[in-house]
Amino acid sequence: MEQTALRPKPMPGQEPDGAAPVTGAGPSRPRPHAARRRGRRLLNVLLAGFAGVVLVLSGIGLGAMGTAVLGKGGRFDPRGWHAPSRPGPAPAAALSAPAAATLGVQVMDARKPGAVVVGLHVPGPAQAAGLVRGDVLLAFGATRIDTAADLVRAVARTRPGSEVRLTVRHRSGGYEQLTLVPAVAA
Repeated sequence: MEQTALRPKPMPGQEPDGAAPVTGAGPSRPRPHAARRRGRRLLNVLLAGFAGVVLVLSGIGLGAMGTAVLGKGGRFDPRGWHAPSRPGPAPAAALSAPAAATLGVQVMDARKPGAVVVGLHVPGPAQAAGLVRGDVLLAFGATRIDTAADLVRAVARTRPGSEVRLTVRHRSGGYEQLTLVPAVAA
């Protein structure tokens, strides 16, 4: 008896002795689904490139639109939009209006009385005076600061360029008196 089931199969491209090579099964003939795969790859690359261009242009467009809105439409204030000044002579009332002061600091209410510094404008008057994030403002000149709104009102009453003494509690627990010169708010 002959055992045909245990014969090894030949490797592709290597035919057993005396057997003729099978036509069309060699490595020279491309597979029929390879062309579709190449087409899908090309389509994916083109779509990814198009999506990237759209994202970049929309980001540039949004940035330019935001600049145009803020630059052309006036200055935004939390109380509303202010129209840009018109060229020509200014009214007499506008000339006598005092300039607003700024400290260059962002604050929020503390758990205890005071206003916690959460952000500093660099460079700015608060940073130049030595304030750092985490400091708690307790007094602005002769005004006691219990909330962030108290600090806003005290700064609004101050003239830019005049020296003001601040009482500050640092994160470490130490107290310090700092001299600060408010700048003109732009």
